Amino acid sequence: MRPPVPVPTLSRRAKLVLGAVAVLLVLFTAIGTLTNVYVDYLWFDETNYTEVFWTEIQTRALLFAVAGVATGGLVALSIHLAYRFRPTFRPMSLEQQNLERYRQSLEPRRGLVLTAVAVVLGLFAGFTAQGSWQTWLTFRNSTDFGRTDPQFGVDLSFFVFDYPFYRLALGFGFAIVLLALIGAVLTHYVFGGLRLQTPGQKLTAAARVQLSVLLGLFVALKAVAYWLDRYGLVYSDRGDVFTGASYTDVNALLVPKTILMFVAIVCALAFFANIFVRNFLLPAAALVLLLVSSLVIGVAYPAIVQQFVVRPSADQKEAPYIERAIDSTLDAYNLSDIDYVNYAQDATGDSVDTAAAQAELRNDTETIPNARLLDPNVLSPTFTARQQIRNVYGFPEKLDIDRYTVDGETRDYVVAVRELNSSGLSENQSSWINRHTVYTHGNGFVAAPANEVVAGQEGGEPNFTTGDLPTRGNIEVDANGARIYYGELIQQNGQDVYSVVGAPEGSEPREFDRPEDGSDEGQVNNTYDGEGGVEIGSFFRQLTFAIYYRERNFLLSGAVNDESKVLYVRDPRDRVEKAAPFLEVDGDPYPAVIDGRVTWILDGYTTSDAYPYAELRDLGTTAADSLTGAGTTALPNDQFNYIRNSVKATVDAYDGTVTLYEWDREDPVLQTYMKAFPGTVTSYDDIPDELMSHVRYPEDLFKLQRDILTRYHVSNPVDFYNQNDRWQVPDDPTQDTDAAQPPYYILAQRPGDDEASFQLTSALNAFNRENLSSFISASSDPDTYGEIQVLRLPGNTPFRGPQQVQQSFITNNQVRPDLTLFNSQESRAVFGNLLTLPIGEDGLLYVEPLYVQGTGENSFPLLQKVLVNYGDRVGYANTLSEALDQVFGAGAGESAVDSGDAPPTDAPESPETTAPTTPTAPPDTGDGTSGNASLDQAVADIQSALEALQTAQRNGDFAGQGQALEDLQQAVTAYQQAQQAAATSPGG
Repeated sequence: MRPPVPVPTLSRRAKLVLGAVAVLLVLFTAIGTLTNVYVDYLWFDETNYTEVFWTEIQTRALLFAVAGVATGGLVALSIHLAYRFRPTFRPMSLEQQNLERYRQSLEPRRGLVLTAVAVVLGLFAGFTAQGSWQTWLTFRNSTDFGRTDPQFGVDLSFFVFDYPFYRLALGFGFAIVLLALIGAVLTHYVFGGLRLQTPGQKLTAAARVQLSVLLGLFVALKAVAYWLDRYGLVYSDRGDVFTGASYTDVNALLVPKTILMFVAIVCALAFFANIFVRNFLLPAAALVLLLVSSLVIGVAYPAIVQQFVVRPSADQKEAPYIERAIDSTLDAYNLSDIDYVNYAQDATGDSVDTAAAQAELRNDTETIPNARLLDPNVLSPTFTARQQIRNVYGFPEKLDIDRYTVDGETRDYVVAVRELNSSGLSENQSSWINRHTVYTHGNGFVAAPANEVVAGQEGGEPNFTTGDLPTRGNIEVDANGARIYYGELIQQNGQDVYSVVGAPEGSEPREFDRPEDGSDEGQVNNTYDGEGGVEIGSFFRQLTFAIYYRERNFLLSGAVNDESKVLYVRDPRDRVEKAAPFLEVDGDPYPAVIDGRVTWILDGYTTSDAYPYAELRDLGTTAADSLTGAGTTALPNDQFNYIRNSVKATVDAYDGTVTLYEWDREDPVLQTYMKAFPGTVTSYDDIPDELMSHVRYPEDLFKLQRDILTRYHVSNPVDFYNQNDRWQVPDDPTQDTDAAQPPYYILAQRPGDDEASFQLTSALNAFNRENLSSFISASSDPDTYGEIQVLRLPGNTPFRGPQQVQQSFITNNQVRPDLTLFNSQESRAVFGNLLTLPIGEDGLLYVEPLYVQGTGENSFPLLQKVLVNYGDRVGYANTLSEALDQVFGAGAGESAVDSGDAPPTDAPESPETTAPTTPTAPPDTGDGTSGNASLDQAVADIQSALEALQTAQRNGDFAGQGQALEDLQQAVTAYQQAQQAAATSPGG
């Protein structure tokens, strides 16, 4: 027998050092964790959402404890029993001699090893289980859908709330039994109960009993799994073009799953019987039976049915199951009640009936007058140049569209708030004092009518009807209501920037508020007196935040006093996501003035990935478009197949108050969470009227729905299977990218409506073609909110899609020379959003603004031209009215634009041009000139004006910029006149 291997030992000093290091690591980890939890609690306490905090903590703790104790305890019990019933005497063999040294090493530390195994497995299981806290909460508080599954006849809540929890519990059951089995086998082997190489009996009686029980439990759980697999067929992806139980699943797999369940029960009983029979032949035979059965009736038979019964006539065999999938998918994405309108059925493609079109245009009193020329995705630099005021302020990369009723007239506006731009602080403004106690907030609300620009010297600029500091204009904002302490730009390197605010009464204000009126250097300071923020007057809290932010100034700086508060988690999306962890939040919050206060409005979604028969979608991928990451936040790449716009959330920009309003009162998922978190969601009946007037249909939900409708607008199962009427979302024609065209908010009149409504719209093309197939719009008006209308275009008529319209613009004889001029060394052309506007009963009008932006560092785009397309005609002019005249005839534009009593688009005047296809660019003589002195002089004047504009923008000379823009406009006008003269002259 080999001598036992000596166990290495540590010196006492080494043990003390290692012990001290371990204690310090545990201490620092504990302090850091407790600090994070405490700071979180303070935030929830400040926002009055402690119910969410404690419910989540308690649920996580419960699952952690149950899973940890069950896993660690049961595995440890299995190992202990295997050791407890180890054989006292073991036959001598080489195998047992080799194992003896391990037994001698483990015996003195048996209790420690067993405890360590239990703790490690328990911690691992606990951490895994606590992440599924929402699964437990929804199971415990489930709400019926009121709709039953067509296959099993159970309420859909079983699949959405119960089934996921049963699967979770079953998974942990398998894991526990498997780990217990592995632990028992290893223990029996080490201590002689299992002898693989020793002659004679291989298992002791105790080992046989224990392993039989564990194997029987494992197979019994497999029987439960087969039972649940029957319900899991509603998530099958066997169908080629649809989701859910297919013909093969229902007719060739449902019954076999039930048979396999009974076979597994018999197999489990055979293992349990082995406790008394003492012969593994019976359970082994049962196990072989289960394996063969699962292969034959669970795999082979369904494959044969699929190949020889379904595939030859799949469109007919799968028809009833496709119909289920269509109905369920539409219901899951809230698309069951769509208003389909057969539009332009009498149209003849690109040809235009001028007389009829003019009549439609003149009869339109709602859409054309509100045609939006200001693109919120382009104008952020313009807002910054004209309304930034100081470098500490900024505007988001993407502005927003909202509507306001002023003097009894409702119009859509491009809106933004002048936020604190933490990333824009200069080096001398970036000290801790400045960054966190002086520059604490933004100030002001800015709005410009979406269908106006300023005429005159500063032509092409938005008409800021509300702006400046202090804020003034036709949208009234209170002084405190205009201060922006919570916004999208108050962060640095993607991290929240906290502010320390508040001061004792009578002390000198230190927070920069705004420049002093009539002064270029003076400033007005302010002291925050809102309800937001966590009080840090005590030493303990100052120490807490010093540890949390690793910042000693919380303890040393005089700016931190008894009245101080810390403002943190200041991004509106972050605040709502933290207050309502059960919601997915839309990627585009927008500001609105409500009761004189700037308020961020956000949309919250409840989602599920367990809705039966509904097609799964990747949330982040499907909602992505050309603006994602450039003004809108990308959503996480989570898969789901049910979504509702269940919550409207608001965040007060001054005090950070988060309010969650129930929006979808029929959503069972929201009702379930309202049970789990009582008091966190305010009733729909308590939504203020002014807030109701600013709600918008959310973009991310709309993008998901339009993607679903590209296939699921087809209701006939056979046609759906053949995919012969599929649509697709067009690429954004104004961007050099393959990303999808974003949807656009417009104020327009829908076919069949009596007046204009604020709606979110999108064009849809035929699949793999650029022709337009449909136009979808979702109403944002409170009375008709969420009503989706789809205008179906006739499939046998090639209506132009966005890409084709854009091509007709840039290749037009009038547009092409201007693009050459605009895209120079000193400037570039910027295409705005291409809007699709239904006109009358059979017309689609495309409107696109064209901006010019210098290439200098501080340049910004200004509206210079308007492009219009109707059928095969293109209009290109300085104003919408003039462009419409080119398409529909003289006087049509002015009549249409003025018909709604809205102010006309106001841009610098230019000579009226004729039909866009007549003028041509003059020939080049080969020496860099055109041979036309007037034309060459105009080109030289344009280049000179562009150089002057770039210089003025570089120097921040606003007066010089205005003069340069005026010169540029005059030069462009002279160029167009010379071009027309050249085109109409003899030989031209």
